This record gives sequence, structure tokens and C-alpha cells, in this order.
Amino acid sequence: MTILRSSDNPRLRRWIRLAADPRQRRSKGCALIEGPHLIAACLAAGVKPEALILSESGAGRAEMAQLVRQSGATATILADKLFAALADSETPQGIAAEIRLPREATDLNAVASCVFLDGIQDAGNVGTILRSAAAFGVPVAVLGPGCADAWSPKVLRAAMGAHFSIGLRRSDDLASDLDRFGGRVAVAVPRGGVPPAEADLSGRLGWIMGAEGHGVSAALAARAGLRVTIPMRGGAESLNVSAAAAILFYESARLRKRGAPG
Repeated sequence: MTILRSSDNPRLRRWIRLAADPRQRRSKGCALIEGPHLIAACLAAGVKPEALILSESGAGRAEMAQLVRQSGATATILADKLFAALADSETPQGIAAEIRLPREATDLNAVASCVFLDGIQDAGNVGTILRSAAAFGVPVAVLGPGCADAWSPKVLRAAMGAHFSIGLRRSDDLASDLDRFGGRVAVAVPRGGVPPAEADLSGRLGWIMGAEGHGVSAALAARAGLRVTIPMRGGAESLNVSAAAAILFYESARLRKRGAPG
């Protein structure tokens, strides 16, 4: 078993850049994912890693060995100190993989629902919204300008494998992508909207979610035919955007199920 111990190794430098720099991810068309849960989700989706990477201490663990066998790849083993250099988490889990980025979602006019993220910079919020979208049947997420990179380590960690069950699109012009979607559009607003339980959430529906603080831009909000506000008890000014998204996606899924025949 050969263990890489040199920090000058070109493969190691490549993986560190992929983990740290969204421009590298876009130019190379690849990303780095870390942890057994993400690797397992990747393999379950039929994605074959370009490279599989183990830490020296993780190489002997049965869980890691099983993932290596399942992948069919030959693992590269890094000294623990080098593995920590590419890992984003404070306690590296001992396994990572380089994967090729999937093709971006393009057929927006063919999907049943979609979420459009407007300037959401917090990686944890972006990842949690993707996780909720996957959980409640929103098949595509479009990330507009100013959003955290979908394939950054923090977004990947928060999404918990959602990247491999929904379609993703990076957009330079959310207005144009709303036009491509072509369905009804709802925007989440902190006040003045229809409660979700009373709103018409039927048909092809696109949700616009904005960053906390400044919210959805006025130009995009004006495109929404439906404004939805989650009722809250006195004293609460607003919800975290990812919490609001989870509630709205759930309510939309519940109403769709209730209205389904049979």
C-alpha cells in the first residue's frame, strides 16, 4: 500500500484547489465531495468517482473499504495531515472523492416545480434549501447571482446528498430562467401574503426565495403572481430562509397529495 506524504504532489494540489475555489470547479468541471454519507449518495445515484481518496487512518475502516469496493475505483491514500489539508470539516471523516459535475438542468419548461434562489450567500442556507427541495419533491433548483456555490464543501455538507437527487442550475439571469420555466410563480414574503394553507399551490409552481435581510429583489418579486407569508406568533419578525423554504415545500407537497386522484 503506497501512502502519499508529499504536499507537493500535483494530485493533492488539484484536490485542494477544487475544494477551495469555485472557479477551479467550473473550469475543470469537477468537484470534491467528502465523507461516507456523500460518497454513498453519489454511488447510489450511479455516479462513478474520477478519483477516490482515503486518509491513512481511514483506510483500514470497514465502512471505507466497502465504499471503495462499491465504487470499483482504486483509492489514493493520503497521510492524515495531507488529507486534513483538503478536508473542509474540523474532524475529517477519512474519505473523499473527485467527481465530474453533472450537466446543469436546462429543460426548465418540463419540470413540475422549481425553486429559484436570489442572492442567498449563506452556504448553510443554500444547502438546507436543496435538502428540503429533495425531501418534498421540488426537482430543480436554480441559483442566481450572489448565491453560494452549489458545489462548495459547506453547501454539500448541509445538503446531505441532495445534489444527487435533484437538478441544479447556475443562473446569471433569474428573470430569463423564470421565463424558461413558464409556470406560475410564488414568492415568499415576510408579511402581507396569503397563508400557505389558503394559497393555490396547484399546477406547475416555481418558488422564489431571497436572502435574509434584503429578501427577493423587487424586479423578481414583481414577476410572482402569488405572494405567500407563513403566519407567525407575535414577536417573531421573520423565519430563516431555509426554515421558510422547508415549510412551504412541505405545504405544497401536502396540498398536491391531498388533491391527487385516488
